[in-house]
Amino acid sequence: WKALRRPLSTVKQVYSFKEKHHGDLQGAGDQSLFTSLYTSLAQQLPREPMEWRRTYGRAPKMIHLEANFVQFKEELLPKEGNKALLTFPFLHIYWTDCCDTEVYKSLVKEDMLRWQNSLRAHGSADWVIIVVETNDNKKKNKTNILPRSSIVDKIRSDFCNKQNDRCVVLSDPLKDSSRSQESWNSLLLKLRTLLLMSFTKNLGRFEDDMRTLREKRTQPGWSFCEYFMVQEELAFVFEMLQQFEDALVQYDELDALFTQYVLNFGAGGNFGWSGLLLRRPIDMEKRDGIQRGEASLLDLRSYLFSRQCTLLIFLQRPWEVTQRALELLHNCVQELRLLEVSVLEGALDCWVFLSCLEVLHRIEGCCDQAQLAANCSHTVGLWAYATDKLKSLGELCGLVSEKEPTSEDLNRTVDLLAGLGDERPETVNSLQSPYKKLKEALSSVEAFERHYLELSHAAMEMYRAIGRLRSARLVGKSLAEFYMRKADPERAETFLQEALKSYVSEGWSLPVTHTRKQIAACQKLLGRTEDYLQTSALLAGDVNLTTEERKHFCQEILTFAGKSGDQSQKVTLSMGVFTQLTRLQFRPATASVHSGAVLQVELTLRCLMPVSVHIQQLAASIHFDLERGGTNGRSKGTQRQTNPGTVEFHQSNSSAGPPSSSAAGPPLELDEIQDRSPSDNSLNSTGVVCKNTHLVMRRHDSHSPPDTPNCVSPPAVAMKEGAQMLKVQDVTLEPGNNSIIFTAPSGQPGTYTLRQLYATVGQVQFVLPHIYPSVQYEVYSQEPQLTVEPLSEPLLAGLPQMVKFTLLTGHYTVKKGDALQLSNTDTMPILPSSSCTARISNPAAELVGESVLSIQSSEKVTSISLPPTPPYHTLEFHLEVLCLIPSGDERPANERLTNGEVRHRPRSYSHPDTPMTAIDQRMSIDCPWSIYSTLLALTFYIPFKTKHSLLSAGNRKYIQVCVQNVSDVNFTLAEVKLTEKQHATLELQSLNTKTQQLLCSKHSVFCLWEVRWKDDLPSCLQCVFSADFSPLNQDISAFKPFHYQFQFERVTTLYSVRADILPPAGEQHCRSGLLCGLEVCITRLTEPAEGELAEDSKTDTDGLKTTKLMYEVADSSSNWAVCGKSSGMVSMPMAASATHKVQIEVMPLFAGHLPFPKIKVLKYLPHTAAVAIQPDPDSCVENDSLSLLDKALDDQGDTASIRSRGSVHSVGSGDQQQKGVAMPRLEPFSPGQVFNHSYTQQVLVLPATDDHIMEVNAT
Repeated sequence: WKALRRPLSTVKQVYSFKEKHHGDLQGAGDQSLFTSLYTSLAQQLPREPMEWRRTYGRAPKMIHLEANFVQFKEELLPKEGNKALLTFPFLHIYWTDCCDTEVYKSLVKEDMLRWQNSLRAHGSADWVIIVVETNDNKKKNKTNILPRSSIVDKIRSDFCNKQNDRCVVLSDPLKDSSRSQESWNSLLLKLRTLLLMSFTKNLGRFEDDMRTLREKRTQPGWSFCEYFMVQEELAFVFEMLQQFEDALVQYDELDALFTQYVLNFGAGGNFGWSGLLLRRPIDMEKRDGIQRGEASLLDLRSYLFSRQCTLLIFLQRPWEVTQRALELLHNCVQELRLLEVSVLEGALDCWVFLSCLEVLHRIEGCCDQAQLAANCSHTVGLWAYATDKLKSLGELCGLVSEKEPTSEDLNRTVDLLAGLGDERPETVNSLQSPYKKLKEALSSVEAFERHYLELSHAAMEMYRAIGRLRSARLVGKSLAEFYMRKADPERAETFLQEALKSYVSEGWSLPVTHTRKQIAACQKLLGRTEDYLQTSALLAGDVNLTTEERKHFCQEILTFAGKSGDQSQKVTLSMGVFTQLTRLQFRPATASVHSGAVLQVELTLRCLMPVSVHIQQLAASIHFDLERGGTNGRSKGTQRQTNPGTVEFHQSNSSAGPPSSSAAGPPLELDEIQDRSPSDNSLNSTGVVCKNTHLVMRRHDSHSPPDTPNCVSPPAVAMKEGAQMLKVQDVTLEPGNNSIIFTAPSGQPGTYTLRQLYATVGQVQFVLPHIYPSVQYEVYSQEPQLTVEPLSEPLLAGLPQMVKFTLLTGHYTVKKGDALQLSNTDTMPILPSSSCTARISNPAAELVGESVLSIQSSEKVTSISLPPTPPYHTLEFHLEVLCLIPSGDERPANERLTNGEVRHRPRSYSHPDTPMTAIDQRMSIDCPWSIYSTLLALTFYIPFKTKHSLLSAGNRKYIQVCVQNVSDVNFTLAEVKLTEKQHATLELQSLNTKTQQLLCSKHSVFCLWEVRWKDDLPSCLQCVFSADFSPLNQDISAFKPFHYQFQFERVTTLYSVRADILPPAGEQHCRSGLLCGLEVCITRLTEPAEGELAEDSKTDTDGLKTTKLMYEVADSSSNWAVCGKSSGMVSMPMAASATHKVQIEVMPLFAGHLPFPKIKVLKYLPHTAAVAIQPDPDSCVENDSLSLLDKALDDQGDTASIRSRGSVHSVGSGDQQQKGVAMPRLEPFSPGQVFNHSYTQQVLVLPATDDHIMEVNAT
C-alpha cells in the first residue's frame, strides 16, 4: 500500500469544499487500448463532483473522485478475511474494441468468461465492460458484422442479462466531435456512479466489521493493537478523502478506548523518554511497534497524539493541539502511576519537558508571531508545565543549590541523558531543538539557571498578559524557592510578597502561612529586623502552625523587646498581628457625661500570642473637638447626638481559618433556577446560579484588604506629649480575651474621639493606627432648660388640664429661695392646688428626692418656690391650668406681661391634624438663672364646633343651634339657654325638653327656640347661646360654662311664593310627556322699611313704589322639563298684599308623586344702585343675557333665561366691571325673607297611554 499512500505533508487543500476520493480500478482486456485512453480518462474523471450519501443519517457531501488504474491480476484480488481498504480494488473494468464476430467468439468471449469467473470466485460483483467503437474498425470488418445484433448486444446477452448498465459503449473516443463528447460524458458518469457505489458499500462493510471487532474487546485474546490498525486504516481512508474531521474522530475514539483499556487491563512495559515526535506525518517506527504489539504506553500515546496533531493542523485548529497536549501529559503521568510502571527517577520529567517543547515548536512552525502573542493563553500552560519539570530535574540532578553537584548527581544526569537516545534526524539541524535544550540545561549549573529563568519569566509574562495574576504569582513563588536554594533571599522575597497578596485577598489560609514562613526566613537572612518582627508576630498568632512554632516566633519578638537600647531603636509594628480590639464599652452606657463626671472605658482585647505578654504601657490617643461637643448654648442639650455605649469590632482572621467578608470579598448571592417542561410543567433540571458574579470574581489584587495586616510594617506614629490620652501601666495579656478599664478625661466640654491604640513591650511598640468604626464620647456643659408640656394629649379648652414642668438644671445649682415667676392671664388661669410635689432625679433617671412646692398667687404673678437641686439633675412638677373658650368677637383691652410686653390675645385656628379648633396660649416665666423671661406656649383644643341657623314657617321664626363634639371625650350638657341682648320684648321660647343631654364623641346635639314678638319683629337679632358642660359621670361642681355669640340680619319675611301645577285641558291629572301649566304667585307680606325704600325702590308713573324681582324655575332632579321661559323679571309694588302671578309651561318626565320644580326669587338691582357687595367674577350671568340693556330691562316684564350661580350677580361682562362701569346685578334674599309654600309639595303624575302589546307565553 506504499504506492497508494501519499505523504500527508503534500496535501495542500485542507479546507476545500470539494472532497477527493482515491479508488483502485483494475483494468482487463486490451491493454494497448486502455493505454491510449488512460490520459483522457484520468484527467476527466475527477472534474465533476458527485454527491456522496453516507449511512446512519450522516450529512451528504460533494466529492471529486480520483482513481488509480492498475492492470488486472488475480493475485491482487482480496482474499477471504482481508479487511484492508487501502489496497482494495473497488471496480473492475474490461476494455475491448472488438467489432468482429469471429474474433469475439474465438478470443474475446472466452477471455471475458475467465475474467468474470475469477471475479466471481473472489466475491467481487463490481465490474463494468467498456466497448470502444470506431469507424475505422467498422470499415475493416464490415463483411463480418452481425446483421441483426451488434457486438454490444451479444456481450449484454452473454454477460449482462440482468445488468445491462454494466456494458458501456464509448464511441470514437479520440475524435473531437459532439457524438464523441456525449459518449465520454456518459462513460464518466457511469464510472463515477459505479465507483462511488462500490466504495460506499465496501466502506460500510468495513465499518460494520470494525464495530464487530470492537464489541469483542471483553473476550480473551482480543488485541488492542490489532484493532488499532483496523480503525487507523479507516482514519487513513478519511484522510485521503480529505475528511480530516472524520479522521480525527477515529483517533479520538481510539484514544478513549485505550484509556478504558488501560484502566481495565493495564498496559505498560519498558520505554524511552525521548518525548513526542510531531515533525512527521506518520511515525512509522512507532506504528510498526504497535502493529507488532510491542509498543509501550508512551509509544502508543505518542503515536496517537502525533496523528491527532497532524489532523488538527490540517483543520487549522492549532490551539486545540496545545489543550490536548496538556491533558495528554497529565493523563500519561497518572496512568503510569496507576499501572505502577517502574521508571527511572526523572525519566518521566524528561519526557514531559521534551514533549512540551516539541508541541510548542510544532505550533510555532505553523503560526506567525502575531498569532502566537494573541493566543498565548493556549500555550502558557505548556510553558509553565515545562518550567515545573525542568525545576524538578534540576533539583534531582543537584543543579539547584549553592554547592556543586555531587558524583551521585552527575551519575543520575548521565543516566537520564543516556535514556534520551540519539537525536532524531528531523531536529539535528535545529539549534533550539528540545533535545539540545534539555541536554544543555543538565550540563552545568549556569546553563540550567539560564534556561530555567528564561522559561519562568516567559511563563509569568504570558500569565500577566492574559490577566491570570494568580498563576503568574504561583510561578513566581516557585521561582522564589529557586532563589532561596541559591542563597539569594532578596530576589526571593519580591516574588513571595506578590504571591502572598493573592493568598491573603482570596483567603487561602494554609498557603498564607507557608508563604509567610518563607518570607520570614528571607527577612531574617537580609537582616530587616522590623519586617522580620512583623512577620514573626503574624506567624505567632497563626493557628495553622504548631504550638512550638508559634512560641518560637513569639520568643523572637520578646527577645528583641528585652534588649536594652535608646528610644531611636524602637520598632513599631501593627497591633492587628499582636492583639485585636474586639469590644469597647462605656460606663455609663450613654457615652455622654457632664463636665467633671466620671466616665470609664472598658476595652476587650483578644491576644493572639501563644504565651502571656507583659505590656509596660497601654494607651489610646484622643482627639478633642470643642465645636462638635455639648456646648454652653441654651438649646444644645436637646440636640446632643447619642453615641453608642457599646461598640463591636469585627476582625478578619488573616492568618488562619476562613476569610472574613472584608478579606474574601462579598458573600455569594445564590439563587435556584429550574427548567420545567412547557407541556406538563414537570421539573426537567435544577441548578444554582450566582447573582453577584461580577463582584465575587473581580480582582482584589490592586489593594490589600482593609482589615488584613500586610507584611509591610505600618509607618511609625509619633505620640504627642501632653495630649489627652487613656493610659494604663503594667498590664499582662493572656492568650485569648482580656478586659482593661480606663478612666476617661472629662474636664472640658466637647467631643472626645479615640483615634489610635498603643501597646509598648520593651523596644517594640504595637500600634493600631485607626480605630474603626469611630468611637467617641461627649462631655457637655448645659444651660438650665425649662420646658412645659401636656401631661396627656390633647389639652382641651374649657376643662382643667394638667401640664408638666421639667427643669434641667444643667450647670446651675438651684438654691433655697429660688422661685419661678409666672405671669397670670384671664384666658388661662392657674388653678390653686393644696399639694404640689416636685420630683428630683439624677442623670441616670433615678429618683433622688421629693419636695412639696410652695405656690403663691397674686393678681398678676404666680410664684413657685423651687427646692434645692444639684447641677445636671432634673426637677419635675405638675400644675393644673384652665384655658377659657372664647365666646365671641369681643375684644377686651390689651394686657401686659410681667416684662412689660403687650400680651397678644390668643386666636383660634384650624389645626391640620385634628378637626378641633386650636388655641395657642403663651406664658411668660422669669427664672432665677437668667435676666431674660422665658416665653413658653401651650396648644389647647376646643372640643366643640357650634353652628346656628334661622328657620321660618310662614311668619313664624325659629332659631336652631347645633353643638358638635369633635373630641374623643364624652360630655354632658346642662342648662342650655339662648338669650337676645338688645330687645327685651323679644321672647325666645325653648322647645328643648331635656335639662341634661349626653353629647358623645363625634356626635351632635341640636337645640331649638321659637322667636315671639309683640309689635314688630326686629330686623337684626344678637343672640348668646350658653350651656354648662363636663366630662361624662362627673359631679355638678365639675361643670364649666360654654358661651357662643351670633347674630341674624334681615329676619323679617318679605315675600311668600305659592305654586300650583295645572293638568292639560281635558285631563284630570298630569301625565308624563304632556305639557302642564305651572302658576307661580309672588305676594308681598309687609310694608317696606325705611332702609329697604332707600336701597332698591323705584317710583313708577302712578307714584307707587316698586322693586324688581327675578324669578327662576329649575329642576335639579331632572323630573321636569321647563318649556319656554324658565326665568323672568317682575316689577313688584312695595305694598302689603301686592301679588304677581307668572304662568310657565312644564312637562313631567316620569310618572309618580313628583316634587314641584324649584323656584328661586332674587333681588334685581339696577345699575344706579350702590354696590353693597363686591361682585364675584364667577357669579356673572351667561353671555346670552349681556345684550339686555338696563332700559330694555325696565320696559320688559320678562327676559330670557337668566340663571344665578352665586350670591351676587351682575348683568354685564367682566371687562366692564373691571373698568368701573356700574352694571345691573342680582342679589339673593337673606334666609327667612322669602317663604316658599310649595317647597315640599308634590303632584300626582300618571304614566302616558301605553299602546304597545307585550306577548307573554306561560306553560
